[in-house]
Amino acid sequence: MISLQKSIETYIRAKDGNRPFLIADAFTADAELTMQVNTSEISFPGTVKGAKAISDVLVSGFAQRYENVYTFCIGAPPAAGPAFSCNWLVCMSEKSTGLARAGFGRYEWLAAENSGQVRQLRITIEEMTTLPQDTVEPILRWAGALPYPWCPRERLGNGAPNITAIDRIRAALA
Repeated sequence: MISLQKSIETYIRAKDGNRPFLIADAFTADAELTMQVNTSEISFPGTVKGAKAISDVLVSGFAQRYENVYTFCIGAPPAAGPAFSCNWLVCMSEKSTGLARAGFGRYEWLAAENSGQVRQLRITIEEMTTLPQDTVEPILRWAGALPYPWCPRERLGNGAPNITAIDRIRAALA
């Protein structure tokens, strides 16, 4: 049995590093993903069923559009137990345009009690901002210097670039 923390870390490693084969380690075969997208800057299906389909949407499909992905869970890792919620931050670049992307939202995880693998994940995307190419390097350098994948809230300001959208996202996560 693995811990929910390990399942979450495996999911982030799979998504950020384009490693779809790892999703089977993090999710049960019959896992369900639900997504609430509160922005027009990105789109995902509302419901996805099964680890393979989740991998197709959140890893393989995602990696076709984005690179240099850093996903952070804001706060401390989960303690023991099957349920955990946290805010998240993502910084990345678009493959086709070279534009920067930054966004935030909330994860709500529920693990299978017998395995520790994720059986339900709800992702809320509150904001996803598209920024000019000249912001890619400062945003990714900032993201690369943050604790990963668990980032304490108070560390979000460390070395943050002077970009209005990043300031707004940091304030929303404070």
